[in-house]
Amino acid sequence: MTRKPTSLDEAYLNQRFLDSVDARPLRILSEYLYPFARFEDQDVSDTIVFMSSARCLSGDDARAALDKARAEGGDVAAAERMVALSRYYEDARELARRLTEWSKGLDGNRRRFVVCSGGGPGVMEAANRGASEAKGLNMGLGISIPGEAHVNPYTTRELAFKFHYFFMRKFWFIYLAKAVVFFPGGFGTLDELFEVLTLVQTGKLTKRMPLILYGSAYWDDVLDFSALVRHGTIGATDTELFFRADSVDDAFAFITQSLDEYAIEQRAAVSEMVGSGPASAPIARAPRRPRRRPSGGRGRAFRGLADGRVVVFKQGPGDLARHIPVGVDLAHGRNFGRRAGEEDLRRAG
Repeated sequence: MTRKPTSLDEAYLNQRFLDSVDARPLRILSEYLYPFARFEDQDVSDTIVFMSSARCLSGDDARAALDKARAEGGDVAAAERMVALSRYYEDARELARRLTEWSKGLDGNRRRFVVCSGGGPGVMEAANRGASEAKGLNMGLGISIPGEAHVNPYTTRELAFKFHYFFMRKFWFIYLAKAVVFFPGGFGTLDELFEVLTLVQTGKLTKRMPLILYGSAYWDDVLDFSALVRHGTIGATDTELFFRADSVDDAFAFITQSLDEYAIEQRAAVSEMVGSGPASAPIARAPRRPRRRPSGGRGRAFRGLADGRVVVFKQGPGDLARHIPVGVDLAHGRNFGRRAGEEDLRRAG
């Protein structure tokens, strides 16, 4: 009797293997390479990150919930707290809108200071919403946890992500960020706040990182930094690592002045990761030039693995591909790879 040939899937199509413990490094790597490819494709250089609670409602929704609680005998006190908290939703929405309008006025071939959130509801939604109302791209780095199964509808579709690994999500939050705004939030917001403060305090971040605590009444009630100084567990100067803001005007002025001084002329984070040449020229305020794409395709970067190194094949004028083995210093945001040569993109494929 003749045996039928066995039908097999390639390893990268074998879902059982991809879901296994053995393939965990591949899953981790995919949460590095997949966002990286998207950022390159959308010409994203860096971000302004909004951190906050997923529980905050918009002003309209919070007032509607309060009216319902009063009419139906619900928890009026909790609804009143949500109305008070909704101020931060509206402030984040306005701040994101103004920052997006400002960044769109910067000249350059790449998108700078893109509003980024965790992609969930609450103030995260407000940030994406404000940026979309300014007709700007915005980013949502979602996470697969209960209550946040979907990225909010205001996030730019091409820049919406769902992460499994918290540490890979945190990497992309901090690596691209040129400023972080912390609105009132719970455990997740506190986790991000103290992680970023630790990176700045210990010098693991060599870039200047403006950190804004928005809403002094909340933060003074929740965190007593002076007690840490008094007990000797932090230094008095450590309380200067962040700026307190209580209005959109104050936060906007501090962020834009800080970025004007320290970040406008910095080399773009994603471009640096692919070793795409010297630092860009200073960026002046002017209408954005039309985005240019190389002819014969979408101009996306082609990537692969060779000899254990990440290799980037970046299409450019003349259909040349740069073969750039890249090593990335995650803490300092530097590329220490070297260009290995150039050849035609067709040969690289």
